[in-house]
Amino acid sequence: MNVLVLQGSPNAGGSTAMLANEFARGAREAGHSVEIADVAALDIAPCTGCVACGYGGPCALADDFDELRERILSADMLVFATPLYYYGMTAQLKTVVDRFCSANPRISGKRLKSALLAVAWNSDDWTFDALEAHYDTLVRYLNLRDCGRVLGGGCGTPGMTARSGYPERAYELGASI
Repeated sequence: MNVLVLQGSPNAGGSTAMLANEFARGAREAGHSVEIADVAALDIAPCTGCVACGYGGPCALADDFDELRERILSADMLVFATPLYYYGMTAQLKTVVDRFCSANPRISGKRLKSALLAVAWNSDDWTFDALEAHYDTLVRYLNLRDCGRVLGGGCGTPGMTARSGYPERAYELGASI
């Protein structure tokens, strides 16, 4: 299986990257091909809502999404990896998701597998509610098949994350797909 991790943290070596790397390690050990796309490092403009794509592409904007879109369409699984910023995914990852509209029918037609990896400073029982609702909506709208999620509460720094059980859970999720 070809797995594409959309890593949306602007902190390349942070807690989100730790979970993404552990997920990738588990998936590779299970025999899958895994690529981690650092979407925060890409030059991707926000969707303008022009609908010139007709929801089937190509997008009227010419930037790094053109190449990422092809990687998304060649994947069998998408993994959304993000720190929690004000109870949602990062703007960098949301920008990529918004640009999915230029490939909606092709993405939903593939019935891709998906997973969610997220970290947050707080660990209240409601911390991830809004992010999970958004992810569940994406799963439904894009006809994805959710394979699981790792929601790391209390992971405000890489050190906190390393001492938690969440990297191991990410590894186990990757190994289980």
